[in-house]
Amino acid sequence: MTEPTHDEAHGGTLGSRLNWLRAAVLGANDGIVSTAGLVVGVAGATDSRAALLTAGLAGLLAGSMSMAAGEYVSVSTQRDSERAALALERRELREQPEAELRELTELLQERGLSREVAREAAEQLTARDALRAHARVELGIDPDELTNPWHAAWASFLAFTAGALLPLLAIVLPPAHWRLAVTVLSVLAALALTGFSSARLGAARPGRAVLRTMAGGALAMAVTYAAGALLGEVGA
Repeated sequence: MTEPTHDEAHGGTLGSRLNWLRAAVLGANDGIVSTAGLVVGVAGATDSRAALLTAGLAGLLAGSMSMAAGEYVSVSTQRDSERAALALERRELREQPEAELRELTELLQERGLSREVAREAAEQLTARDALRAHARVELGIDPDELTNPWHAAWASFLAFTAGALLPLLAIVLPPAHWRLAVTVLSVLAALALTGFSSARLGAARPGRAVLRTMAGGALAMAVTYAAGALLGEVGA
């Protein structure tokens, strides 16, 4: 049996990296939109730099912590499921080795190998590392690269924070009469970049993705600004 090619051997790693990159882009996008909506809404009610900074920081911290906690719980559940599946496969290999060998042979046949070649490949893979063979072919899991919830939590935290910093700085640094314009333009430019990046990572056309992300961000800012302006007038 021929050895796996470089692309086949590292396909899982490449796919994992692309998933992490896509998650980082989406996390940054969430940080941009949610924080921009918050600070623009506050800007509709007041031009106080202190109020804008307080609201922006609160939104950044709350959002990043929420993203990190949610990602940690989600990935922990996924890892527990992967570990349970591996434990079950390990027990079946110990108790029913012949049945597992037949199962692996059938799975390889479904991938296009002939009966004879599939049987030979299954025997060689089983002799080399039965659990790894079944984990990859049957379960689609690499036993050495189980998902890490802490990595996912930190990645989400940092991605959201990086995205949220843009509208926060854009709303508090410029002079009062430039704040709204600078924030809106900066946010739309950043959303165009995240939309383009997510589309390229997903091998899709970027045009629609860019328009969707920009339209969503613009709508969020328009709605929150209108709400803030209305509340500002009521409270005046």
